Amino acid sequence: MREGARVRLDYSAQSLWRVDRMIEEIRREGPPYAAVESVLRGFGAYAGEVIVRQTGAEWWATGGEHWVRTPDGRLWDPVEEARRCYGGHGSLRLLCRDATASR
Repeated sequence: MREGARVRLDYSAQSLWRVDRMIEEIRREGPPYAAVESVLRGFGAYAGEVIVRQTGAEWWATGGEHWVRTPDGRLWDPVEEARRCYGGHGSLRLLCRDATASR
């Protein structure tokens, strides 16, 4: 995705602004969810990795779902947040802000 979109993603919290904007641009184009599902999963995974690197969190997986568990014990679902972004109701940038607020 990084090379195809020519977007610099460096695992910083600031890079999630760009990811949110890319999701918004895709949403405005109006493709069916099935056509962008794997891209959204990738964006969510990227946001989760940003949180992991910022907080020392770890990935948790069960039943095919993946979450990020921050050191304070909270669970975050960045893949679902990417889906919410596509629906116009979420923000990976704000998810990261909230997840890193208590460190």
